[in-house]
Amino acid sequence: MNTVASPGGRLRALLPGRADLAAMGRRPGRDLLAGLTVAIVALPLALGFGISSGLGAAAGLATAVIAGTVAAFFGGSGLQVSGPTGAMTVVLVPIVHEYGASGVLTVGVMAGVLLVALALARAGRYMALVPAPVVEGFTLGIACVIGLQQIPAALGVATPEGDKVTVVAWRAVLDFAAHPGGWAPVIALGVAATMLVGARWRPTIPFSLLAVVGATVVVELTGIEAGRIGELPSGLPAPSLSFLDLTALGSLLAPAVAVAALAGLESLLSAAVADGMSVNHRHDPDRELFGQGLANMVAPLFGGVPATGAIARTAVNVRSGAQSRLAALAHAVILGLIVFTAAGLVARIPLAALAGVLLATAIRMVEVGSVAAMLRSTRGDAVVLALTAVATLALDLVQAVILGLVVAGALALRAVARDARLEAVSLRPDLPGDHTDEEHALLAEHIVAYRLDGPLFFAAAHRFLLQLSQVADVSVVVLRMSRVTTVDASGALVLADAIGRLRRRGITVYVSGIRDGHHQPLNALGVIARLDEEGHVFATTPQAIAAARDHLHRTGVLTADRT
Repeated sequence: MNTVASPGGRLRALLPGRADLAAMGRRPGRDLLAGLTVAIVALPLALGFGISSGLGAAAGLATAVIAGTVAAFFGGSGLQVSGPTGAMTVVLVPIVHEYGASGVLTVGVMAGVLLVALALARAGRYMALVPAPVVEGFTLGIACVIGLQQIPAALGVATPEGDKVTVVAWRAVLDFAAHPGGWAPVIALGVAATMLVGARWRPTIPFSLLAVVGATVVVELTGIEAGRIGELPSGLPAPSLSFLDLTALGSLLAPAVAVAALAGLESLLSAAVADGMSVNHRHDPDRELFGQGLANMVAPLFGGVPATGAIARTAVNVRSGAQSRLAALAHAVILGLIVFTAAGLVARIPLAALAGVLLATAIRMVEVGSVAAMLRSTRGDAVVLALTAVATLALDLVQAVILGLVVAGALALRAVARDARLEAVSLRPDLPGDHTDEEHALLAEHIVAYRLDGPLFFAAAHRFLLQLSQVADVSVVVLRMSRVTTVDASGALVLADAIGRLRRRGITVYVSGIRDGHHQPLNALGVIARLDEEGHVFATTPQAIAAARDHLHRTGVLTADRT
């Protein structure tokens, strides 16, 4: 019995092994230093994304600590850093509005179960099928959503009511325009500018933390109003299942599917980015889904929101010299120490400063050069990228990705369909034996051979039917199918229709070169059954044309005197 194929064997294949533990002991110094660097960067992001999600800064910290620990240990990437992310907060905000905090926590557990199921089903490998324009458009749309979410805090106004981020941001701008003033915009822009300029000047220095500390000190010394994070618990809450509402599981299934899809997509994207930035590291996509699933099952027990792999923090981790998953574990432990020892200080951070951090993060998420290059590549890529970005702003994020995939798939099918060709070919290379030019000319008057190139499937079949239906008056048509790459049911039915139309016009049809893999759909739908019975199906084109020549002699179209 194959133990890997069994449920128990499959589960063991997803668990950490000795190689993972050995890697953590090779360069612990570099990993611990990288973990400290990532923790410094992650602190303001965890606070900001927790607030943006609607559950508060404490939820963001709990997610970073708990989910960061579990995903680092069980995940499929040794370099991935997990926690709350901007993309996930966009999905969570409407869930908070409709179901409250308990709904978000319940959705997190359900999404975790779905991710574990996907890992057991080996679904991680399908991530490679997501086209690059969809990924770029999704990232651009997410960046815009994160930036718009920060407008109220950056302007120092109360967050207006509304489910759409564009509407909420616009109302905040109108509120600020009606009562302008305050230092919040100055603080937010100052923090964002410090991060953006500092990252270009000295990428290794944690300017996000320095900017937040500086803004907090200024606010404390001057007493200006810029909002506060508010009181934080001096530690993590005890794990509890009291938030679960089993009666609401049915209504929460759709949000849970959306959260699981986003968590899987973003985590695997982030792991792929880490692979690209490293030399020899390669992640296991199924293990990554498994680790993220466990993280999302556990984090809500401590009041944490759903988590994913975080591209920005993962990139910092790799750039800081991380060698194993010890770095991500160290990052989570350091954040936990901050929760237990400095909750009072963290509570005094101005909201405007965190808004500045997230504004800069949104700007840095967009690789302008990559987006510009993709917009210039092909018209189809540009359409998919722009449509996915706009849909991310206007719709649910998972719906935006699905829409992008559908449009990209339709464009790809159109491109493949254009490769399908029906081309009339000369008889001369296919006629066996020696023939005079006069005999070639006589045969060409009555026999036409068509070569089918490329796929014969639903997207190309009707164009093929139109072309074949326009065949001029001849006695015999030979269909050469050796270059047909694929045949589906639609293509087979259209081929049958074309053959039927030719036969009704009194044209005899021969078929040659059918590949072994194409016999099944053609036979199942009865496309060539009658031709086969009549002996009109041949392995090679010369055989088919020789049979056509004999047919013309038998029917008197060609006589011995003429040939």
